[in-house]
Amino acid sequence: MSTLDVEDFIQQNRALADQVETHRGYWESEKHWQARREFILRNINDFQSEQLDPLLSLSMVWANNVFLGCRYSTELLEKVKEMAEGIVVEDAPVFKTRDEIMKKQQGR
Repeated sequence: MSTLDVEDFIQQNRALADQVETHRGYWESEKHWQARREFILRNINDFQSEQLDPLLSLSMVWANNVFLGCRYSTELLEKVKEMAEGIVVEDAPVFKTRDEIMKKQQGR
């Protein structure tokens, strides 16, 4: 689902889109929320409406990895990256591990 498809989906499913909006965290910037909302809307049909907690949790894992650099198990990251396929986050931060920084400093 492209960004235009997401907007079309929102227009056609206003009640569901309004429900999704209630899950925005007060700490989420507009950019962060738009990406996480797209993740949720792209995958919402794979979850039962009364059991959205797993989807919301996966959306947070994905957003935390993309925007904050949080690391999770390989299996979990593969799952959320597959679920997020096609979502474009412009100017996403690039994170380096402590080991990468130390290796670069030792090479000087």
